[in-house]
Amino acid sequence: MVMSSTTARSALSRRGFLAGAVGGLTLGTMALAGCSAPSAGRSATGGTTLRFYEQKQEVIAYFDDLLRRFERENRGMRVVHDSSNAIAPQFVRGEPADVGCFNDNLELARYIERGVLRDLGDLPAAGRIRKSIDGLTNQYAKYEDRTSVLPFSLAAAGVIYNKRIFAEQDLPVPTTWDEFVDVCTALQQADITPVYATDRDTWTLWQGLFDYSVGSLVDTGTFFRRMKELGTDVGPDSAVSFQKDFAVPMERAKTISSFFNPDHATRSYADGNLAFGQGEAAMYLQGPWALGQIALIDEDLPVGTFALPVSNDPQDRKARVNIDLGLWIPTTTPHLEQAQELVEFLMQPEVIDAYNRDNLAFSTTEDAPPQTDERLEGLQRYVDDGAFYQGAGTFIPTSIPLGNYLQSAIRSGDFDSMLQRLDADWRRLAGRSATV
Repeated sequence: MVMSSTTARSALSRRGFLAGAVGGLTLGTMALAGCSAPSAGRSATGGTTLRFYEQKQEVIAYFDDLLRRFERENRGMRVVHDSSNAIAPQFVRGEPADVGCFNDNLELARYIERGVLRDLGDLPAAGRIRKSIDGLTNQYAKYEDRTSVLPFSLAAAGVIYNKRIFAEQDLPVPTTWDEFVDVCTALQQADITPVYATDRDTWTLWQGLFDYSVGSLVDTGTFFRRMKELGTDVGPDSAVSFQKDFAVPMERAKTISSFFNPDHATRSYADGNLAFGQGEAAMYLQGPWALGQIALIDEDLPVGTFALPVSNDPQDRKARVNIDLGLWIPTTTPHLEQAQELVEFLMQPEVIDAYNRDNLAFSTTEDAPPQTDERLEGLQRYVDDGAFYQGAGTFIPTSIPLGNYLQSAIRSGDFDSMLQRLDADWRRLAGRSATV
């Protein structure tokens, strides 16, 4: 189960640069040209039928229950739940759903930057979004001054750890880089695998090792904004570059990889969940989506999560986050009023807070209660303080094979060459977009 982290790198992030990288220019043109077709109509009983698009397969039943509740509270309204995997065909056909609930990522950014999503800034719910979380929505793309997406669910990730092993070995939860290395060394000396890694599924490398090593040392949103501005001028001597800004983080990544399980190269995500659930490792660089899988192995396993410290200042610690679900309305909906009613229904405290509590995420509103699951309580302070970052890997287009590069770097120990290659790929994509 890859969840939102996998889809987060599923498309490119701005018009020319991104379209050139994946051939998205033609798709974008088709999307704009075909956006006149209606997406909803009259129900069999004469009321309004809305289409609601939500792509997370594991919560389809949960949203189905919510939509039926909405129908009961709004007589004459019918909502069809569209749970297809791809968003692009809807826009290509000119038939986007009336309300979308989608991971805020580079794929959604393509539609934000083209202005085909409505401004939701005047909705009452928009005024309740936490300012720190609202700021995340503009990092991939922004169209004029529109509020194109209302954050619905925030997923926070860190180092999942086995509390029993830490207690038996009398180890503290590390708050500095040196403490983390000391903990890993002590575990290794006790013949306990410090960190379980699953290189076979490359997304687990960039979501965990890469993103966690970078996030507390580099302002990822600002870094990638400047990288886009530089385009073909990115290099070792430019104002920002992978080689320059990610050098220290990748030194950290190299050290962390030395504490991996010996068979990490052949292990998959499913293997990691099983091994960690069976107590075969002390730590696991995964997000909340793994917790349910681990519980299937041992529901009584005492588990916690902490933000990986990569500097020796405890105040530098931050959590990796992503807007796991964001609500939006296309400009072409013929049922704007009803679509807004559905968005407001979903943003009600009793709805949004219950969803995030039940699905191991954090609510995005100012009045949201804390996440009560003890497995995630170690990340609550970072959400409260806005001490978080969107993973660096989520800003890198899929046409750059980051996961494969990480595999090679871990096996060879040569992270410097990987960073040089990332700069070269960035220049290549930027150059290609300039010729489109």
